[in-house]
Amino acid sequence: MLRRFIYSREGVLSIIVLVMFFGVGVINPDFISLSNSVSIFNDTSILIMLVLGQMMVILTRCIDLSVAANVAFTGMVVAMVNQYFPELNMAILILLSLVIGAFLGAINGLFVWLLKVPSIVITLGTMSIYRGATFLLSDGAWVNSHQMSESFIALPRFEMLSMPVLAWMAIAAIIIVFWAMKYSVWGRNFYSAGGNPMAAFYAGVNVGKVQFYAFLVSGTLAGLCGYLWVSRFAVAYVDVANGFELQVVAACVIGGISIVGGVGTVVGCVIGALFIGVVNNALPIIGVSPFWQMAISGLVIIIAVIANASSDKDKARIILRKPSESIDSAQSH
Repeated sequence: MLRRFIYSREGVLSIIVLVMFFGVGVINPDFISLSNSVSIFNDTSILIMLVLGQMMVILTRCIDLSVAANVAFTGMVVAMVNQYFPELNMAILILLSLVIGAFLGAINGLFVWLLKVPSIVITLGTMSIYRGATFLLSDGAWVNSHQMSESFIALPRFEMLSMPVLAWMAIAAIIIVFWAMKYSVWGRNFYSAGGNPMAAFYAGVNVGKVQFYAFLVSGTLAGLCGYLWVSRFAVAYVDVANGFELQVVAACVIGGISIVGGVGTVVGCVIGALFIGVVNNALPIIGVSPFWQMAISGLVIIIAVIANASSDKDKARIILRKPSESIDSAQSH
């Protein structure tokens, strides 16, 4: 089983991440310290949670470009509610962020499910709408740390077993989504709907409803991340997470989530997010310009897409072979 993982896409990516991690550690030994490792994971936690939701959307042959705008709008709402009602219980604020995020995600899902609008079109539109709504709501003003309650800011930073609550939230999300995607019928339907929509339809799977659920989950996680973002950085403004949707999609693609749907794993997308997290933390240490960081990230995405396309072609060739040839090929591997 270990050997199979090492030779898998996730295994190879894990090795690359570890090589980068310890390679930078040779230059700066503090980089591989336990405290910095926890810090890197904590820095990547919001990306991981957004990637888990995006993974479900991409598995169903869709894409959600509005996640970062969802984060900005939800973060602004809960920050302003906390500003005007500082005595409000944190559980209510977190629930509010989940509900708002779910509502914004449901809007995308309903357009895709009921009106058959291409996901890239509707989410590109709602991305602009949610950003504009954030500006209208705040009138372009910021909500800074002095206007936030102590409990609002402290929750993501509170440490349990030497790790911040934010990191534990990401771990909890990984475990829940992993179980749902691997062991529940509801989770397996995402693969069916994206892998072969026609076969899924004849098997009794409502593909449109599955896509709706994917956007609903993505929106809910984005709403939670909206609160976590503004509380962790102690500021809410219109351009929060601006462009972050590109990193979310990049992490999915790097982690082996097929852009044509139906293929990918929770482990893969988490490793993809950690890859970006390590790169973002490592490049400044070795003196790489922020502009080169963007170029390197783009290059990695292109390589990942080519690798995914090559993998899909190989699978297609195996399917098109004669049965005896396919068996011989499988035995040779």
